[in-house]
Amino acid sequence: MRAENSPLVVVGTDTGVGKTFISCALLRLWQQQGMRAQAIKPIASGCTPTAEGLRNDDALLLQQASSEMWPYERVNPFAFPDPISPHLAPQPTSIEKLDEYLLQLENWRAAQTPHRLLIEGAGGWLVPINQQETLADWIGAHQWPILLVVGLRLGCLNHALLTQAAILNSGATFAGWIGNQCQPQDMDKQQENIEFLQQRLLAPCWGLVKFGALTIASKF
Repeated sequence: MRAENSPLVVVGTDTGVGKTFISCALLRLWQQQGMRAQAIKPIASGCTPTAEGLRNDDALLLQQASSEMWPYERVNPFAFPDPISPHLAPQPTSIEKLDEYLLQLENWRAAQTPHRLLIEGAGGWLVPINQQETLADWIGAHQWPILLVVGLRLGCLNHALLTQAAILNSGATFAGWIGNQCQPQDMDKQQENIEFLQQRLLAPCWGLVKFGALTIASKF
């Protein structure tokens, strides 16, 4: 896509760290700032059969939080029924298929009023999409800016540093990170862990999110 209209990609240190929660908060923030904001989740595992087809809860939340109600298939073109790694799906996708989808999306966007586009990843950074390729391969090939969601729980320091190393190695731009308290209780030594992340992650902290909060704050 054109550099001036590059999407922001939201990835997580692991599955279940609040990527969708943070993505919806960003969409609301952009709209409050007067921008049109749309989100897509190209790959989603764990979808419910409906009369209209497979539907994923996270993709539906992104669809509803966006400025316009895009058709579901435009938001989530690769929907798999079982909550498993995408490469184990009966018909896994590929970088070639993702690029075909991206070209169709860009052609459609070209006819619309400019807006911010958010791409939400699936699982963690290196989630495989088939036996040879990962979602990170696709993101890195486009060198899109990355926002990393760090789930503030035991193990987050290791996961965050490993993910950072992989992002930087991919050629993508590590634009920032958000610490998300993804469990009701503070983790042990939570403030100390946050301070360590602020020192060791080579991108600015965009904010910290208290459990259940609907907005991104600069501090708890």
